[in-house]
This record gives sequence, structure tokens and C-alpha cells, in this order.
Amino acid sequence: MPSAKDVLRKIPAVDRLLEALEAAGEATAAPRALVVDAVRSAVEAARDRLRADPDAEASEDALRDAILADARARLHGLARPYFRKVINATGIILHTALGRAVLARQAVDQIARELSGYSLLQADPETGRRSRRDQRIEDLLRRLTGAEAATVVNNNAAATMIVLNTVAAGREVIVSRGQLVEIGGSFRLPEMMAASGARMVEVGTTNKTHPRDYENAVTGETAAILRVHPSNYKIYGFTSEVPLETLREIADRHGLALIDDLGAGPLIDLSKYGFPKEPTLAESVQAGADLATSSADKLIGASQGGIILGRKKWVDAVRKSPLARVLRVGKLTLAALEATLALFLDEPTALREVPTNRMLLRDLASLDAQATRLAEALRGRAGDAADVEVVDGFSQLGSGSLPTHDIPTRVAAVAPRAMTVDDLARRLRLGEPPVFARIQNDRVLLDPRTLQDGEEDVLIEAVVRALAPEAT
Repeated sequence: MPSAKDVLRKIPAVDRLLEALEAAGEATAAPRALVVDAVRSAVEAARDRLRADPDAEASEDALRDAILADARARLHGLARPYFRKVINATGIILHTALGRAVLARQAVDQIARELSGYSLLQADPETGRRSRRDQRIEDLLRRLTGAEAATVVNNNAAATMIVLNTVAAGREVIVSRGQLVEIGGSFRLPEMMAASGARMVEVGTTNKTHPRDYENAVTGETAAILRVHPSNYKIYGFTSEVPLETLREIADRHGLALIDDLGAGPLIDLSKYGFPKEPTLAESVQAGADLATSSADKLIGASQGGIILGRKKWVDAVRKSPLARVLRVGKLTLAALEATLALFLDEPTALREVPTNRMLLRDLASLDAQATRLAEALRGRAGDAADVEVVDGFSQLGSGSLPTHDIPTRVAAVAPRAMTVDDLARRLRLGEPPVFARIQNDRVLLDPRTLQDGEEDVLIEAVVRALAPEAT
């Protein structure tokens, strides 16, 4: 029986493996440091396998070929972009793990066209002097919402943090117990408020809060009332909450600021199109919020950002905060947001051109037609590898928006015969391009709602490859 030491001697030297890759022309497409790292990692993995099972029979040539194959796979993974295009067949429109909102074509084109070299960021062409980098965003948001002023930071959690710190650091902020939300990544409002320097005062109960609860909580240390819209959950049944207009009256009586955290923060009232009512940014301004915050990348559909708008004195105070420098956004975010907000100047254009809106409003007939095309193509191409049928399903907006609201859809359901559904889903994710789908009732579901233009044929090819016996 060979010893582990004897077995390990079969592993070729790193230099010989590098020479083999160079001779095959496979080491020139990537920086040498990456090639060396890939080979060393493959060698170390081979050592680990042999130490674990020294009795495994393998010739030196077979071992060499296996290490080279592993190195090639590692090199491919190291050289390709991590942040790359994927196909989202899950039906979750705002899929946080897949980049959330799909940018409008106009935003992508504007970034490519205007930001490929130097670009105007915060200089006044008229005077040549330094200007505010958020000026254009403010102009658009003022026009769209009626707010006196506006700015943007890097996400809505940041927007809430800087607003609380500006308005109420060292003082009290009153908030309903029914609004103490936890957002993605286990970030909780009470923890965020503590980090901002404000002291939270909880009022009411989980399901019911009344105007008197706010009135009775006001002290000489109170700086603001915070309303948090529960965009990622719903409470049903024996419930009540205080309207923003009433909170405005209470705030006025006691000289307090009124802050409204809208979460998703739509610019269009989607209830006109059959979706649950979500308060819009314009409605928050009209109801009297001193400051309103929202995400820029949920129901607005731009890149990640946090919108802050409201009364000029408060927005100006936010801009002067030391945190404003820490949380400011760069040119890519500003360009994407500018192009996206401009689409909302005309509602029909925004519904048609902003991908989030377009996917939300897809009709069932078009979804059924596309799911049927997918199913027919897969039956013809995959043969006996899977059973495929079109079934009813549901899509979701995702990212905590429109919670509990399932959107009817039609999906192509794939039941593989020679592998498990988990194996098929994994093969799809590891393909090029990666495909993400849902698993339900021992079938992989392909929801056409979240497919983008030109992806249908690519998806079909990806599924056919994943179902093939030689797929890895």
C-alpha cells in the first residue's frame, strides 16, 4: 500500500503545470499572477484529496490532467467579472441578490454615452465654479413631487440615518410600536435610530396607535415624530394607525419636525393599475412631511440610492451634516437616477420604459404565450430529459415592496427525469450566463415575467445544456 508521501510525489511541480498551460496557449488570456494562483490552488486541492484518500488509484498523467482541468476552471472563475449578467427566471422583479431594479435602457445608454470620459459632476459651466452635484436630481424631484428641496444619498437606510441625526441627535423621536421595522440584512429601526444619536420613544401597540399616544409622549426633549411606512409587511385585522395629516397637526401644535420614511417610495400611484395602495412621495409632501425618505431603486427603478426631500430648511441642514460627505453618491448613481427620473415626467413613458413598471404591468396573455413558447421549445430540444408543462404561478415585486401581494403569472415548469430539481437549478446557476429559477413541487419554474428582451432563446439553450447528461 503506497504511503501518503509516495502518492503526493505524483503531483507535478507548479512550474511544469504552468508550462503546460502556456504551451496550450491558455495562460496568455489572463494576468500571470492569476494563472499562478489558479495552478497553486488546484495543486493544493489535489493534495487535500490525496491526503484524504491515499489509496485512490490514479496515474501521474491522469492526476496531471485533473489538476490542469481544475486550474483551467479556477482561472476562468478568476478572470471573468463577478458582477456579470444573469438571467432572472424567478419572477421576483426586485431580486436583491440579482441586482434589484433593472435599469432603463435610457439610463444605461446615458451612462455609456456621457460617462465614458470626463463628465460634468459639480461644476457650473456658466461660471466655472464648483456647484452642487445633486442640483439636477433636486430639480427633477421638485418637479415630480412638489417638494421645496431634495437630495440623494447612497440608500434609504442612509437617508433615514442622516435625517434622524440632523433633526434629532441627542433628543427624542416618537414612533409607533407598529412601525419598528426590520429591513434587509437584519438592520432594525431601533438600532439605526440609536446609531443616529436620536433617542427613540415608542408609543401605542403593535396593532393600534392613536393620536393621543403621540400627544402624551411629547416632552421638552422631543424633536420629531417619525412615521415609517411598513412597506415590507402588513398587519391585518383589529388595527389602526394615525394618518400623516393628523401627525402634521400634532407636530405643529408642539413645534416638532415630521419625518416620513416611505421605504419603496413610488412616484406613480400603482393602485390605479390594480396594485395595493402605497403612499407616493408627492402624497407625503402634500400631507405635510418636513422630510420624506425613500429608496431610489425599488418602485422608482434606478440604481441604489436614498432620496431625501421636503422643506428647504431641513434639506439644507441635511446637506451640511458631516454625514453628507460620508454618504454621498458618485457619478454613476447620479446619471442613472437622472435618466430614470426624467422618464417619470410623462407617466405613460415611465410605465412603458422603466423595466420595473413594465414587468409589473405585463398582462397574463403575453406571459402565457411566452411560457408556452418556452415549454414547446424545451420539449422539442430536451427530448426525454424532462417533463415540461405550462402552469399557473405567481410573481412578486420583491425587496420588501408590495408585501403579501402575489401577482398572477404563467410559468414553464420543468421536471427533470435523470437528476433532482436541485441539481438542475445548480447547473443553471453555474452556466454561462447563470440562470436563476424557482423550485416548487419538485419542478424548476421558469417565470417569463422577469425575462428581458432577447433572453428567451438564451434561456432555452441554457436549460437544454443543463439537462444534458454531460453537463457539469
